[in-house]
Amino acid sequence: MEKKLSFSPPVVIASSFATLIFLGTVLMKLPFATTTPISWVDAFFLVTSATTVTGLSVFDPGSTLTMFGEIVLLVLIQCGGIGLMTFAVAILILLRKKIGLQHRIYLQESFNQPSIGGIVKLAKHILLFVLLTESIAIVFLTLHWIPRFGFGDALYYSLFHVISAFNNAGFSLFPDNLMGFTSDPLVILIITSLIIIGGIGFVVVIDISRKNKFRAWSLHTKLMIVGTLIINTIATLILLILEFNNNDTIGKMGIFEKIMTSYFNAVTPRTAGFNMIDYGQMEDPSLLFTMLLMFIGAGSASTASGIKLTTFIVIIAATFAFFRQQEDPVLFKRSISREIIIRSLVISTVSLATVFIFAFALTITEQLPLLPLLFEVFSAFGTVGISMGITSQLSELGKVFICVLMFLGRIGPLTLFFILTKPKKVKYKYPNDQVFTG
Repeated sequence: MEKKLSFSPPVVIASSFATLIFLGTVLMKLPFATTTPISWVDAFFLVTSATTVTGLSVFDPGSTLTMFGEIVLLVLIQCGGIGLMTFAVAILILLRKKIGLQHRIYLQESFNQPSIGGIVKLAKHILLFVLLTESIAIVFLTLHWIPRFGFGDALYYSLFHVISAFNNAGFSLFPDNLMGFTSDPLVILIITSLIIIGGIGFVVVIDISRKNKFRAWSLHTKLMIVGTLIINTIATLILLILEFNNNDTIGKMGIFEKIMTSYFNAVTPRTAGFNMIDYGQMEDPSLLFTMLLMFIGAGSASTASGIKLTTFIVIIAATFAFFRQQEDPVLFKRSISREIIIRSLVISTVSLATVFIFAFALTITEQLPLLPLLFEVFSAFGTVGISMGITSQLSELGKVFICVLMFLGRIGPLTLFFILTKPKKVKYKYPNDQVFTG
């Protein structure tokens, strides 16, 4: 007979990330993990960034970390992206152990599923999909990089960047990240494809693999696929137009290179963190638009963060339904329930409040311009990892604030609120009254 859950799923999920960060920090402080000594705060910052698959760093990982340190970083990225609970279940499966009710409930919470039915089978499919996708990408990228780096380095670089891209981490072993590959369409397509696949959500991928007709897909899958296509297309066009004549970013490139780089810059803020341009040289409108992309994020039950694309779509749909005086918003001939609308509004409100609080705190602790600080905050909350170049200039307290924000962004602010508060069931109802709004 199964024991009663000793801890709620949100507590276990948050604790698993915290434990991973603690162990990773200890490993990263070992003398043979870095080429030069780093402080505890910097080790904590890097490990938190890797575990939350963010990509922000106060130093260049490629030149500061030894191979041991880089491998630790990779393991943290993979565990942080897919989830520690998924790996725990994978180990139990390999050991042919029974998956108990507790583990099934934790998986249900991790994958944001409505029930525990078939959750272990879903976890198996996700693990197989991750291994297959990363393996195929590693082969293609290795073959492409062999002429440039040689077989050994090409294989290692491919392994690192594929895992980093699929898990939307954005860490790179190159000093300028991926700025040296703006004229390499294959690298752009492979990296962006991994970012998109990892970001649309594992549930969406499984749904598509089981049903080969658009009509048979779930509403969530339809919204993610169509929404991703639309937002990536619009973002590419907007960034292309805004940066077209900016000689510090894409202005000096040829038209094809401008389009490909703009496409890359449209995809990567959806929580990936790679960069092919210097964000510190972008136009202010481009930076503001990029912050919006970082705040939206990608899909639920994925390697991405942000408020999630479906949350954003539901809010937009509910707004239009209100203007049209419709009782419920309708998407793809399906009504969106009030519960989902309220949840989306709560997620957005709490997320905006979180971003504001940390931005406000950093304006007090840091002597840096407002726009770069705002950009850093949105990047940390969305676990994106792109920066205007101020990460290394943060104070020790500022680095801690960003670490906390990355952690909240990965587990979700609502998870923290569920941990800190206890639901209270009210058995009575007060009479309604009028409140004037707007």
